[in-house]
Amino acid sequence: MSMAQAPETASRQSSQEKLLLDYVYRLEKHKGDRKAVQVHLSRLKPFNRREHHVRVAANSFETLVKALQGQLFILKSCDLVFIYKREAEPDVETAVQRVRFLFSDDPLLNEEALAGDRFSTWFDAERQFDEILNLAQGLVDQELKRQSEVRAKMDTRAALKARQELGEPLTPEILDRVETALTRADLSNLVRRQFACLLGPKGAPEPTFSELFISIKDMRETMLPGVNLISNRWLFQHLTYSLDRRMLAMLAKTDHITISGDISFNLNVSTLLSQEFLAFDDAVPASRRGHMVVELENLDIFSDLEAYTFAREFVQERGYRICVDGLTHQTIAMVDRKRLGADLIKLVWHSDMVDERKDVEGDLRSVVRRAGKNKVVLCRCDDREAVDFGRAIGIGLFQGRHIEHLIAEENRKRDLRRLKARIQNN
Repeated sequence: MSMAQAPETASRQSSQEKLLLDYVYRLEKHKGDRKAVQVHLSRLKPFNRREHHVRVAANSFETLVKALQGQLFILKSCDLVFIYKREAEPDVETAVQRVRFLFSDDPLLNEEALAGDRFSTWFDAERQFDEILNLAQGLVDQELKRQSEVRAKMDTRAALKARQELGEPLTPEILDRVETALTRADLSNLVRRQFACLLGPKGAPEPTFSELFISIKDMRETMLPGVNLISNRWLFQHLTYSLDRRMLAMLAKTDHITISGDISFNLNVSTLLSQEFLAFDDAVPASRRGHMVVELENLDIFSDLEAYTFAREFVQERGYRICVDGLTHQTIAMVDRKRLGADLIKLVWHSDMVDERKDVEGDLRSVVRRAGKNKVVLCRCDDREAVDFGRAIGIGLFQGRHIEHLIAEENRKRDLRRLKARIQNN
């Protein structure tokens, strides 16, 4: 194969992928003396390929790089590509084994006995130069596509943020018009439901209760296009009181929204002390109250502990349960569920909890143990990583988009089983 020129699009790339492609083009003159290995860290679970994991893996090749035995490329996907002199192969194999040992607890390596070596791919440059070149070119193409998609998302996000920031501020006059409209509008189509679930041994979700809430985002798009709702914190807080009253009105009239099983809904402490809540309580059958959880924001609670204590004692005496919402991994240690008299507490998932795992895991495990395994809900679980972390610290209840996906998948399997049974019976 004749020496080719790197594509112009690739030469504009200031990335490891571009540097790898340039290196491979120059490698053609020396391919008889070179080999390569790709270490597929991208196939590991997310919690095993954080930045510090990749850095430690890359350090395994540092001695070989310093001895000028090879060149290492750390890709955006987290994969490592090491191109080395043939004579260094025993040391390279040792380095790869060292990296493999670092991640020996990952399912990828447990599955290798059945699936073969999926952790590393080896190349002989003399016999497989075209494969190495195609690999390098493909990585550059993937990176170009990824950067293009990231730029598009950033442009969309920036445009949305600009529209919101430049949108009409929420004023008392606008708030008054909105609250008047809320009294007449049918908000039932803006009510969303999200389940909090126990997860079985095989990960199957078992719903414990479902949270009902009015989608602020959808309400804004429907009733307040062009208005920046959060431009005034106090006016927005006042708006939530109006939404509290509408939610209570809808919950009291089951013909407005379908209510089944245990449910939770968000209220302000002041709403619990209002005439609207007393009217709602009168309309709710006593047998239903034990199936209802009132969620209160922790900031609302601590802004007036005396009011919270009075409201909590009243609603619990009536049969409702209380959940403290909005706790983070920085604030949850300061909250004692039992001393607050709450039935549940909610911890908001954030990926920082994995990044800071060594610092926070022990404290969080103690908090969960003190509160009770099934008394803590990990919410905003948008991926499997959140669930894995929650289980590791002893949490039993989960809520979020990932859980909704598991429920949908479980329902799909159930429907398939019913269809299969129906076919067999016929």
